[in-house]
Amino acid sequence: MTVGAKSVTVESKESKHRLKQKRKIEMCPKMIYPVVIHNNPPTFVPDCSSYQFNISAMRKSWWKILCILLLLFTLIGGLLLPVPEKFILNETIRNVFFHVPMWFGMIILFTVSLVFSIRYLQKGHLRDDIYAIQFINVGLLFGILGLVTGMEWAQFTWGTAWSNDPKQLATAIAMLIYFATIALRASIPDYDKKAKIGAVYNVFAFALMIPLLFILPRLTDSLHPGNGGNPGFNTKDMAPELRPTFYIGIIGWTLLGTWMATLLIRINLLQKRNILNENIQ
Repeated sequence: MTVGAKSVTVESKESKHRLKQKRKIEMCPKMIYPVVIHNNPPTFVPDCSSYQFNISAMRKSWWKILCILLLLFTLIGGLLLPVPEKFILNETIRNVFFHVPMWFGMIILFTVSLVFSIRYLQKGHLRDDIYAIQFINVGLLFGILGLVTGMEWAQFTWGTAWSNDPKQLATAIAMLIYFATIALRASIPDYDKKAKIGAVYNVFAFALMIPLLFILPRLTDSLHPGNGGNPGFNTKDMAPELRPTFYIGIIGWTLLGTWMATLLIRINLLQKRNILNENIQ
């Protein structure tokens, strides 16, 4: 009886062990390799390193998933949610979920580029210069999209896409100043000189952008909301039902710009790895 009981317990332990291995294999079935223990037949052990890597990668990419969800909500909500009936604006008020957040994203991206330019001037690391110029590139893209959506909005509300409004003129000047950054850097062959001059120019470009966009248009008559005495989209002028989608749009578009900038940064770091190694040495 004792021998039979022992054989039953051994079989039950082996079955439990096989069940555990089966569950592990089901969790990560892609990579399985055999392990031979003494003279027993080979036992197949799952390699869960790729499974754990996928989990860690998802944890690092949480903000990208959040970006997609926020932009989907902004797109669907901006087109389908009810909006207040405003004189002249009517349904074009939905553009506030796209035009204005793009401008917020542009300003935030330019601010980040300013930080990296200052860091480069302090420490001299070329990596910081790469970060700065790529945030400028994506910021310019957002600026172009904001300008185009603004012109489309002006076509319906002001009667013309371009009316030489002080806000439009100041925006165009600010964009040209940042475009000059790219042209200036392209004209300098030496990368160290290019980075230093570009970083100094970026500081002055940001210093000029602030009065052009936020100070000068308020000192003159303007059709643009928030300038020349016109109401803007602030806490008092914006309808309460617009605010949630509006704020979500700002976060979503800013995260999208950051995502695009990180991709461009990774590409440039690979292209300039030789220069970076020389800079480190």
